[in-house]
Amino acid sequence: MKADAAPLPKIVVLASGSGTNLQALIEATRERDFPGEIIAVGCNRPGAFALERAAQANIPTFVIDHTKSDSREAFDASLMAELHRHNPDVIVLAGFMRILTPDFVRAFRGRMLNIHPSLLPAYTGLNTHKRVLEAGDKVHGVSIHFVTEELDGGPVIAQSEIRVNDDDTPESLAERVQQQEHLLYPIVLRWFCEGRIQLAADGVQFDGSLLPSPMRLADS
Repeated sequence: MKADAAPLPKIVVLASGSGTNLQALIEATRERDFPGEIIAVGCNRPGAFALERAAQANIPTFVIDHTKSDSREAFDASLMAELHRHNPDVIVLAGFMRILTPDFVRAFRGRMLNIHPSLLPAYTGLNTHKRVLEAGDKVHGVSIHFVTEELDGGPVIAQSEIRVNDDDTPESLAERVQQQEHLLYPIVLRWFCEGRIQLAADGVQFDGSLLPSPMRLADS
């Protein structure tokens, strides 16, 4: 990097599990032209493999064990203090299985992204693949959205869809949706780091214009 180059936007990734989306983001941000840098990975579970993925990439980690907190508010206060210490430009939730308090969400408004395995607003919450099959839907997918106080309810930035096959199971759907997650999340994070997307009062702005609907990628 040239001495006079502007510092790259700082990214903190929060994860709770194996960290496959984290791995996709690590690989993307290691590309020479990626306009951001992962400066830390945080987790609420001390044994999560996401921490090992970060360590293998020489990325600093921190753990705020939710089982050690007396309340959701106490956990969020500890997490907020750690995030303020890192002072990220963007917080990326990558399989972070905690419902954050409204005060926490407001503190990082417009700087926190989440990924959800459905075509929001359909199927918020858990067990999305099973619910899609039970409903007989023919199209499924993944959404990336800004985090707001409403669970899985923030303005959606982009979605990627897959066709539901007659012989699909929750497991086969999960695998194909996850493949789309690994493609889409780095793209949206790049847009954020480039300053192309912002959370506005009335939705998502892309290149200065309000998106009438989420950007959509369809698999072949």
